Amino acid sequence: MTMTDAAKVFVGYDTREDIAWQVCRFSLDRHKSRPLAIHPLKQATLRELGLYTRPLDANATTEFSLTRFLTPYLAHFDGWSIFVDCDFLFSRDIYSLLDTLDPAKAVYVVQHDYSPSKTIKMDGKQQTVYPRKNWSSFIVFNGRNEHVKALTPDVVNSATPAYLHRFSWIPDDDLIGALDLEWNFLEGEYHKPDTVPAAIHYTNGGPWFENWQNVDFGDLWLAERDRYLKIAEAAE
Repeated sequence: MTMTDAAKVFVGYDTREDIAWQVCRFSLDRHKSRPLAIHPLKQATLRELGLYTRPLDANATTEFSLTRFLTPYLAHFDGWSIFVDCDFLFSRDIYSLLDTLDPAKAVYVVQHDYSPSKTIKMDGKQQTVYPRKNWSSFIVFNGRNEHVKALTPDVVNSATPAYLHRFSWIPDDDLIGALDLEWNFLEGEYHKPDTVPAAIHYTNGGPWFENWQNVDFGDLWLAERDRYLKIAEAAE
């Protein structure tokens, strides 16, 4: 990636959580040191384009449960691309991560090993438990890797959710790079650290929900929301 390239970031979009996407995007943009191309990953748009054809899944926790795996295809398999859930808040420049990656890896994720502390998520959705849970909530894809290039719309539309989320499409675990926990810090699942993580993940629910106002680092999300709203209102 050269100094003039804009890293491509796709943020999961759920129609129930527009403000979460807006704040996630805003926090990424506010801390960037170089250009970013940040896009909402909207299922409706992907369906209109014929890129996502799976039947609607009423049991899916979010609208982007499986569309996330279209990220490297949408990025034209051009170098590194990022998928991130919308319920993230970034406190650091994403390039401080991208500039450290090994091109021999197919993907990078935070390799969580935990059991969820709650059985019900933010808006009443059932919390599911499966191997490599939350690995796929923040993925850095290497578009030049042969196994990532094989992640075509045909595969995303036909493979089982387990095959996709457990990274079974990568044949060698050594190709899955490990990121530091601070790049996908699961609020409510880990003890609050003394320093602010680079990427806070409000995986059980964030302050945009009425019943989730007092979560760790919730004040930081609310402050970021207020910054975003102030700028958005001034632009109207």
